[in-house]
Amino acid sequence: MVVDDSDSSVGTWIHWVVWNIDPKTVTIESGSVPSGAIEGLTSFGNIGYGGPCPAGGAHRYIFKLFALDTSLELKYGAAYQELDQMMSGHILARAELVGRYERSSLW
Repeated sequence: MVVDDSDSSVGTWIHWVVWNIDPKTVTIESGSVPSGAIEGLTSFGNIGYGGPCPAGGAHRYIFKLFALDTSLELKYGAAYQELDQMMSGHILARAELVGRYERSSLW
């Protein structure tokens, strides 16, 4: 799964990269990683989920889920580009969920 902000002023901003999620997984609890799944590097420079914090206006946050025909041999902390390359030729299906978020003004 990849979560990104396509409306970032610096281009696509990666908020979460996680792979090898068990196909039987039906929910991911807040603050957790599915058992056996591996997280990668985000645009924040961290490993793990980085929540929305748009600089201005509403941004689209796209949750991209990929069904693969194999597990991926990627090291913990790999970047999205490595994941994308490893998934090539192994994607059976994909789904996307798009949410919009805008920080509220405190004034």
